[in-house]
Amino acid sequence: MVFGREIRLNRITNEGKMLCIPMDHGLTLGPIQGLESAHTLIYSCESAGLTCVLVNKGIVKSMPRPTSIGVIIHLSGSTTLGLAPNRKMLLGSVEEAVRLGADAVSVHINVGAKEEPEMLQMLGTISDKCDEWSVPLVAMMYARGENVKDPNDPEVVAHAARIGAEAGADLIKVVYTGDVSSFKKVVKGCPVPIVIAGGPKVDTDKEILDMCHDAMKAGARGVTFGRNIFQHPCPPAMVRALYQIIMKGKRSDEAMKLLDSEHE
Repeated sequence: MVFGREIRLNRITNEGKMLCIPMDHGLTLGPIQGLESAHTLIYSCESAGLTCVLVNKGIVKSMPRPTSIGVIIHLSGSTTLGLAPNRKMLLGSVEEAVRLGADAVSVHINVGAKEEPEMLQMLGTISDKCDEWSVPLVAMMYARGENVKDPNDPEVVAHAARIGAEAGADLIKVVYTGDVSSFKKVVKGCPVPIVIAGGPKVDTDKEILDMCHDAMKAGARGVTFGRNIFQHPCPPAMVRALYQIIMKGKRSDEAMKLLDSEHE
């Protein structure tokens, strides 16, 4: 028997693998480069191999037409203009996301911040509501805050991932630790699937493709790359290259050839 959660998970993944553009940056940072028109970006990339997008509820409510890919509505946020940018507050509910047609919801938790207790409480509450509505929960688990010396430390990343899983999330988003060996340990220590964040804009396309390939080799189920897709000169081309690695098992150099051919 297939239940609602499995149906919705199938809408945001392709055979259990995810290729997602997170676009929640507008609330935090404003209309940064590449996100001046989130709708245009979604429509230009939806047929390039994306499985889903991750957006705030206002982007869904203002869409000119539905998208053909999965939609994850982000429920928490903060701004760089505020006095506590690491403190993520609830901006919506699971019920509201369901009303808006979301296939899943996500929350952002900063482990190690002084506001960690409140954010963990938020994660647990949303997890319970997701169970009630059979909605998948994506937990963005970042080690950021006053008590974190190195947010990329594999042990810290593994702990952050495990917290998300222990609190009931269906899918965990964490930073990549920089090498296959250490990230394998992160994956092994987490009982639910893991996808990686893209982080800041990298200098070369090869770097982002290598990161994707190595993370998949270590056991990740996909990527959620923001700036490294939406700030790329041709976002659909980058999506197609990543699709070759994630869904087709291609090497990063093979995907790079495809990306280069689109610029010739």
